[in-house]
Amino acid sequence: MAIVDVTIIPIGTETPSVSSYVATIQEVLEEMTKTHDITYQLTPMSTLIEGDVSTLLDVVKKIHEVPFKRGIDRVATNIRIDDRRDQKSTLQSKLQAVEAKLKKEDEQ
Repeated sequence: MAIVDVTIIPIGTETPSVSSYVATIQEVLEEMTKTHDITYQLTPMSTLIEGDVSTLLDVVKKIHEVPFKRGIDRVATNIRIDDRRDQKSTLQSKLQAVEAKLKKEDEQ
């Protein structure tokens, strides 16, 4: 299981706001959860998606196309991939690991 942190930036929009593009991308991701073994989480600055690396790269390719389909001529997509293979790592397990360490520090 890998995690991708992706930010898709449409360049040349009519307004500074890109929330409508983000919303469309989230709708596409929701549809993709029905056909792909992925989960995703919207954050204020990006979207986190977890699944198999090959699947994630296909998903990123699909959502990268969203602004183009809405008439944008230029899109910049930033991707970070966390692919840990020595143990299963999920969005939830990563958060739990940090929270456990914070709890230990509070108890000391």
